This record gives sequence, structure tokens and C-alpha cells, in this order.
Amino acid sequence: MKTFDLKPQLFDTLKSYNKKNFMSDLMAGIIVGIVALPLAIAFGIASGVTPEKGIITAIVAGFLVSLLGGSKVQIGGPTGAFIVIIYGIIQKYGIEGLTIATIMAGVFLILFGLLKLGTIIKYIPYPIVVGFTSGIAVTIFTTQIKDLFGLTIDTVPSDFVEKWICYIQHFSTADLWCSLVGVLSVIIIAITPKFSKKIPGSLVAIIVMTIAALLLKQYAGITSIETIGDRFNVSNAIPDVQVPVMTWETIKSLVAPAMTIAVLGAIESLLSATVADGVIGDHHNSNTELVAQGVANLASPLFGGIPATGAIARTMTNINNGGRTPIAGIIHAVVLLLIFLFFMPLAKYIPMACLAGVLVIVSYGMCGWRSFVALMKNPKSDVTVLLITFFLTIIFDLTVAIEVGLIIACLLFMKRMSETTDVKVIMDEINEESDISKGNIEHLTIPEGVEVYEINGPYFFGAGNKFEEIMASFGDRPKVRIIRMRKVPFVDSTGIHNLTNLCEMSKNEGITIVLSGVSEKVHAQLQKARFYDILGEENICSHINLALERAKEIVSGK
Repeated sequence: MKTFDLKPQLFDTLKSYNKKNFMSDLMAGIIVGIVALPLAIAFGIASGVTPEKGIITAIVAGFLVSLLGGSKVQIGGPTGAFIVIIYGIIQKYGIEGLTIATIMAGVFLILFGLLKLGTIIKYIPYPIVVGFTSGIAVTIFTTQIKDLFGLTIDTVPSDFVEKWICYIQHFSTADLWCSLVGVLSVIIIAITPKFSKKIPGSLVAIIVMTIAALLLKQYAGITSIETIGDRFNVSNAIPDVQVPVMTWETIKSLVAPAMTIAVLGAIESLLSATVADGVIGDHHNSNTELVAQGVANLASPLFGGIPATGAIARTMTNINNGGRTPIAGIIHAVVLLLIFLFFMPLAKYIPMACLAGVLVIVSYGMCGWRSFVALMKNPKSDVTVLLITFFLTIIFDLTVAIEVGLIIACLLFMKRMSETTDVKVIMDEINEESDISKGNIEHLTIPEGVEVYEINGPYFFGAGNKFEEIMASFGDRPKVRIIRMRKVPFVDSTGIHNLTNLCEMSKNEGITIVLSGVSEKVHAQLQKARFYDILGEENICSHINLALERAKEIVSGK
């Protein structure tokens, strides 16, 4: 264990920092800041808040994640994964409810880090991650259809199926110019990487489409293209710090959405950091990263921001442009702040259809259809978890999807584990193969009146009934039952309970239980549970030879 497990990566970076590192980080930070601008605006609007709140989130969270985080190259900010959750919380609890839920999520994330849960969260089954990520992508795409085609709809239903029915019914109201702006934005973003890897396609699309919309309005009289300024009052004023009024009743009602934000934020940030490690050949500190994400989510809502986490696309942009230390992430936040202060009023001219096009590309990148298709070829249990998580995400919400997905995954895991545990009966003769490498295979004869059972694998609640099933198939009643446990790595409370019941039932029937080859770990667990008070120390044998000798003594009545 490290001496100070929660030390930010920035501390180690500054020890050997030089001018060459700074120039590399400076260029990467500037480029990432430019890339983050249209995404922050789009994520803010899609989440149901004003565009400046998205940028404020990218500034505050981006700065704190880089300053305090456990990854050298992680870029924090608003992400597409939170859009569905944030929109749902605002609809149900309002902006103040979102602020409180985000602060609570920040506290949960800090606790996750302090309790060293960073490594545990990374073990969430892959089908669940792919299922809810793909579900979120489909949901984001669905929410953008109205703006992408300029549909005339007063109120868009919240339900996924009803939403598509509404779109189909109102598709005849689609605006030609909005549709052209939206579709061309998608095309520009898609083809830009073929010409330049450094210039973000989303920024190119926004500049081109904004200029096109202004020219069409000025010289062609086309006024049907809705812009950000038509829907929002855009401001570049830095908001004052506001602490929401938190009551116990409000906190209780927001525990579930806050925990969803925290878990999703933890998963996405650690996934992003892990991907980044593979590219730069480094190892992040997951617990430090969670604490930094928690602090970021505590601070962001105080300035009117929304939930934030590590962003894979922006982190990879940072790496691809030379960013190798947290300084690049800090510079990215400074660049966004300068853009916000001096150029934010220009954002009101950006067409809504263009932002919808940006989010369509984001949803395509999130959907991970290749991973989805690949998982469909896996065992049925993985496919079941994948599909259930996916459909629950798009039909209900992410909270339900993660909860149900985890429960099903745990149940299927327990089933698989129980299948690895085997209980078998050894008849007549035992082939003792402990010295097989020496060519000495000993054949041990089982005395009359003795039955030998062997447990292979962990003896836990998932496999506890196998003993009863096997013994029920034998009608006879021996004088001694030997249970070989040399291949039992651990036993849980249910396994101990079943063994205790077996001993008591056998004792009532005049049958003695003898244990053989119990490992030190299992022996300590049984001793702690006072299991040996029932069995008797003389019936605990270290080897099958001793167990058979003990069985002969019992049968002969000595």
C-alpha cells in the first residue's frame, strides 16, 4: 500500500516538470478546451439547463479533476451519459433538486474514494456497462429528433415509445432548412477527421452552420432556423456561489438519483482513466480519482453547474495532442473560462439543429454497437444481462437499469459459482494421487459402514443444498460419513449452517461425521463459528489416511 494513497498526480508531476512538458501541455490544453466548448454547450442544453451552465461545469469540474485527480491525463466535465439522468431529475425535482442531488453525489464519490472502493467499482460486469451505455446513446439520439429536423411539437412526451409515436405523427411539420443544417452538421463532423485529426469536427460544424444560418437570415430571409438565442438568454457573467436549502425530507427523496449520479460518474471516470492508462503506459490511482470527482461535483452545482465525470473523448483528445500531465487539463479549464468571458454572447447565433447534429454523433460514439454485437455471441447469461439493462435504460430509466442489471448479474454469477462446486460420493476405493509425480499412487480401501464424500470448490450458499440432494439419493445409513474438504478454498455462513445441520441430523441417526483435509483458512472459519463443539476435535483429521483410521475405530466401537 502506498504511504499516502490519496495523493493527486499533480504533486508528482511538478517535481520533474520542465519547459518542454509545459509547451506540450499548453498546446494540448488549448485544443481540448476548444473541443470541449461545443460539447459543453450541447450537453447543457440537452440536459434541460442553459448553455452557460454546461460551460461552467466544464470549467469548474475540469480544473478540479486535473488538480486533485489520480490520473495524469483525465479531462473532466459534463458528459452525454448524464443527459438522461439530469433531465429526469429536473422534470421531477426542479433545478434546486438537481443541485442538491449533485452535491450528495459528490459526497458519495468522496466516500467511495476514502473507503478504497475504486478497485471494486471497476468489477461491475461488462454487459451492464455496455447495456446502459448503449441505452443512454439511443435515448440521447431520440431526444434530438425534434431539433434535428425542426419539428413543430408543443410538448414532447417523456416516454420513449410515445416520443417516437409523436415524432412520426408530426414528421410532416419538419422544416427543410433546419433539416439541412442538422444533416450537414452530422456530415461535417463525420468527415472532418479524414482531413484533420487536430481540428474538432463539432467546432467546424458549429462555425460553418452558424455563419450559414446568419447569411440565410440576412440575405435570403430564412427565419425558421431556431438558434440558441431564440430559446435562451445567453450570459457570460460568472454566477455567484449559491448554497441550496437542504432539508432532511429533500435529502431522503434524492438519495436514489444522487447514488445513480455517483455510481455512473465513478464507472465512467474510472473507465476513462483505465483507457488512458493503456495508451500512455501509466497507472492511475482510482481512489484519488474518485475523491477528485467528488470534490468536482460538490463545487460545480454551487456555481450553477451540473454533474460531471471523466470524459473519454476529451481525455483521448488530450493524449493525442501531447498532453501528459494534469497541467494540460488545468489549461483546458482556463481556455474555456477565457472563451466564456469574451466570446459567450456569440453562442446565441448557433442553430439548435447544429447542436442536435453534434449530439447525434456523440450518441453514435457512445452506442458501442460493435461491442454490443460481439456480446450477443457470448453465453446466454451475459446476453440476458445486456438486453435487460439496455431495454430498461431506454424504456424506464438508468437507475432501474443499473439496479436490476446488477441484481441479475449477481444471481447469474452465484449460479455459475455454484456450478463450479462439485460434491461426489467415493465408492469402495480411493485413489490417493498426492504423490503421483513420484509414481506412488496409493489405493485406500473404504471400510464397511463408511461413506466418503468429497467437496470440490467453495462451499457457500449457492452450493449448500448439494449435500442434501446427494445423501437423499442413498437410502442406507452408514456408521461414519467422511467429508473430504482438501479442495474447499473457503466456506461461508450458509455452508457452515448446512454442515451444522448435517452433523446434528447424523448424530440423531447414530452417524458420526469426520472431516478430512480441512485447510487452515476453512479451519479458522469453522473454529470461529464454534462448529467443532458439535463435531468434536477428535473427528477433525488432516489427511484421508487418518480419517479412515478414525472411521475404523468408530465402526469397531473402540
